[in-house]
Amino acid sequence: MATAQESSNTISPPWYAAYPAPRHLQPGCVTREELLSMLKGRENVVGRDFLLVDLRRADYEGGTIRGSVNLPAQSLYPTIPTLYRLFKAAGVRKVIWYCSSSRGRGTRAAGWFQDHIIDCGGGDSMESLILHEGVKGWALGGSQFVEWMDEYDAAPWAS
Repeated sequence: MATAQESSNTISPPWYAAYPAPRHLQPGCVTREELLSMLKGRENVVGRDFLLVDLRRADYEGGTIRGSVNLPAQSLYPTIPTLYRLFKAAGVRKVIWYCSSSRGRGTRAAGWFQDHIIDCGGGDSMESLILHEGVKGWALGGSQFVEWMDEYDAAPWAS
């Protein structure tokens, strides 16, 4: 029988281990320059054909890209079928996922969502992409990017 000390040293599996690995491990990506152009292009347009999803939860600090919705990655997988139906009904053609760097949660979420798009036969009408370098790359990209952030705080990006 394990002692209390031994039990507290047990390493828990990561949250995503409860779900299957995405089949699409190399999702397409959008650069911050491309996204900025997309954001500027819709300033005077009613509606949108793309959606930004910020996947951060515990590290949700320093601001977020204007117009993003926050769907923490840890609760995402079971909601993918519902999200797909909502996005499809709204005419969303591109879902752009990001976390801090878009190397872990962003890539995983984009892969899971792309898997679902393909499984539903919607591969010709919707794309699942990541924001290259994530919100950190956006925040460090210069003033032209920072001005498109809500609740911007420079402190978390300085380290």
